[in-house]
Amino acid sequence: MAATPRIPSPRTALDTAPRIRRRGRTQVIEAPLGSLTQRDHRVTAACRGCGSPHVTRLSMSLTDGTPVEFTSCHRCEHRTWENGGGELSVDTVIERTRKS
Repeated sequence: MAATPRIPSPRTALDTAPRIRRRGRTQVIEAPLGSLTQRDHRVTAACRGCGSPHVTRLSMSLTDGTPVEFTSCHRCEHRTWENGGGELSVDTVIERTRKS
């Protein structure tokens, strides 16, 4: 009699969640990390220059505390900094990042 092959159980989000090892214990982070390689966690964004969806988008705070969304296009290399839905000029970004 041949052995029946073992069918693996379906993986859950917690099975694939990142793990951190601290002082001999493993802590499971319940929220998966977003990544360019994880299609389900991508935020839909498009380049304001050429319309390409191949962009990197980061949330950051400028030196003066202004929250911005930085977008860089992989196709045309257009870059934008947005605050409150409006685009900031490069000069404005540079001014807000100077230390006082």
